[in-house]
Amino acid sequence: MARTAIVSAMDEELRGLRQHLAGAGCVRHAGRDFWTGTLAGAPVVLVLAGIGKVAAATTVATLLCRFGDVSRLVFTGAAGGLGEGVRVGDIVVADALLQHDMDASPLFPRFEVPLYGRSRFAADAGLATAAGGAAETMLAVVCAGGACLDGGLSQAHLDEFGLVRPRVHRGLIVSGDRFVSSAGECAALRAALPDALAVEMEGAAVAQVCTDFGVPLAVVRTVSDRADDAAHVDFVRFIGDVASRYTVAVVLGLLGAPHLKSP
Repeated sequence: MARTAIVSAMDEELRGLRQHLAGAGCVRHAGRDFWTGTLAGAPVVLVLAGIGKVAAATTVATLLCRFGDVSRLVFTGAAGGLGEGVRVGDIVVADALLQHDMDASPLFPRFEVPLYGRSRFAADAGLATAAGGAAETMLAVVCAGGACLDGGLSQAHLDEFGLVRPRVHRGLIVSGDRFVSSAGECAALRAALPDALAVEMEGAAVAQVCTDFGVPLAVVRTVSDRADDAAHVDFVRFIGDVASRYTVAVVLGLLGAPHLKSP
């Protein structure tokens, strides 16, 4: 049976998913631990991406070469919000991804990846829709007073960080090898890429690799901050208490697990 690859940007996400992994086994290759087994009865392989575009691209290329039965890939992690109305606690599901620090001008237009003839790499529409639907279901149940089972997310976790009715957004995610954390950098990105919803450090590189391999991709990012000079939540606590729980719920929902408890 074809396998789903789940590539996590954060160790907390990987640990959360591994708690639900049945028949777990580990293969170490190229300095990375690939965890195999089943989630919700579906065969999967889990791996930590590493930080930055090179690490993530190496991880995904290694995974797709080592596990030839992978039929789709889901990449998860946190991101800084860029778009208007994209708030901490929201989820952004990519329709397309772009490297905001790619600039081979004047030989090629700014942002265009040389020899590809494009700057934007599309996510798989069907897989992105399924991931977005799983995220919307999870948020709707939790915000209505329900909970994710197995010690997962509840309204109390949202209340702890002042998150009010988080939303799911679909659109452009941009990636680059620097942590964007100032109002000036955000303003420059919004001016150059006005439709960008979120910024992170790996997704566009993963999308390029998946395009090369012809593997459908979905990218799901939890907004952990506004990527500017505004006050930030406690990042470590937010990742552990909210973002990693989001990831487990969305992945299990995408794979079809009955893990939500209605109020």
